Amino acid sequence: MTLASETTATTATTTATATATTVQLRLPDGWFTVCDLAVLMPGRGVAALLPDGHQVALFLDHTGRMYAIDNRDPFSGAAVLSRGLTGTHQGRPFVASPLLKQRFDLESGQCLDDETVRVATYEVRAR
Repeated sequence: MTLASETTATTATTTATATATTVQLRLPDGWFTVCDLAVLMPGRGVAALLPDGHQVALFLDHTGRMYAIDNRDPFSGAAVLSRGLTGTHQGRPFVASPLLKQRFDLESGQCLDDETVRVATYEVRAR
């Protein structure tokens, strides 16, 4: 499977193709294998534990693009964003927190309901 990477100013998303088998995140010390690509289902999130103890929420959309953001909801402090509902707002993919329903842009991490809040994003690829 080959990949077509798309990069924004704050994060990168990758479109997975037929031969990739794992999902990797770029961390400060290099690429980290998070899970098998088969674990991701379009429209549903998956939580993964990083080596430093933080959690990441991984998403695959219906076009095959992958996103990775911090799993911690900054409003409640709970690690629940991977369980949120996904959708689009003005053509931008987002996840809504399952607790307080604030929406977070999956590309930038920006909260769509409070411009002063943002979650971390990660560059993600399939290999």
